[in-house]
Amino acid sequence: MAKRPPILNRVKALRESHDGMSQAALAKEIGVTRQTVIAIEQGRYSPSLESAFRIARVFGVSLEDVFQWDETAEA
Repeated sequence: MAKRPPILNRVKALRESHDGMSQAALAKEIGVTRQTVIAIEQGRYSPSLESAFRIARVFGVSLEDVFQWDETAEA
C-alpha cells in the first residue's frame, strides 16, 4: 500500500464554504479532472505547485491556508 503524502489540506472545507462549490466546478477552475480533486481532498495525492496555487487563488487565500505539512508524518 502506498504511503500517503505528508501534506494536509482544507480543500473540501474551502470548497463547501465557497457556496457549496462542486468538485467538478473546482476541477474545471484549476484545469484538472474531478478524480484529481477527489484524490487531493482525500489526501491520496499532492497537487503540483501550479495546481496548489490555482486552488488557493480560486478561494482567495494563501497557499498555507489550503495546504499544511503534517509534522507527525516525519516520525
